[in-house]
Amino acid sequence: MAQTVPLPASFRRLPIAHRALHDRSAGRPENSRAAVRAAVAAGYGIEIDIQPSGDGVPMVFHDYDLHRLTGHGGRIRAHSARDLGAIRILDAEDGIPTLAEVLEIVAGRVPLLIEVKDQDGDMGPGVGPLEHAIAQVLAGYAGDVALMSFNPHSVAALAALAPGVARGITTSAYGEDWPLLSRAARDRLRGIPDYDRVGASFISHEVADLAAPRVAELKAAGAAILCWTVRSPEIEAKARRYADNITFEGYHAAIPA
Repeated sequence: MAQTVPLPASFRRLPIAHRALHDRSAGRPENSRAAVRAAVAAGYGIEIDIQPSGDGVPMVFHDYDLHRLTGHGGRIRAHSARDLGAIRILDAEDGIPTLAEVLEIVAGRVPLLIEVKDQDGDMGPGVGPLEHAIAQVLAGYAGDVALMSFNPHSVAALAALAPGVARGITTSAYGEDWPLLSRAARDRLRGIPDYDRVGASFISHEVADLAAPRVAELKAAGAAILCWTVRSPEIEAKARRYADNITFEGYHAAIPA
């Protein structure tokens, strides 16, 4: 069983900007350098997503396919990091950033929550190379950082490769809105059975399902409860009845004094 690393206190205090503080109308698309800079300037924590390039470089990008965010067809892992850096994100001034570039921008000024996207396809054991590359990039980074994934096998790999970094599981009610996952995978993951095995210290749970008994059970046992994705002050007020902190977008969450 992996050793637990406590979640740094900053992840409970500062609201976390989902995919950084993005606003396409202001030239700050999700996971872009501009959105990261805006979140740092506003004093928010930052959540970003990681996908691999074709040559194994951790890229800050949510989707498996490039089209929605760049207008280019094809999967992100079909391109080198250099080529991805040259593909302009729609409504941005520049291309897809690497994790190393985002770390340089943040420079420890705000906490950084890194979600590793599933590379297995069914939240199974087909992981490892991306986690290894992320651990290498994070080596020596002095700021508050935490790692998470929907895939518990990915979290277990991160426990072995970056044992000093806090890690958690991104969790969900796993309803019918997960059509690409097998029913067996959804039924298993719904109960968050891997929390102790992977040495997690937190979950980031689907906001609409925060009242689930398993969330309360984990919180009572000492888990930090984050949540995704809060899109209004009204939803935030409800979420904070259960969660220690929120991941938000579409408005500016209040920062506690």
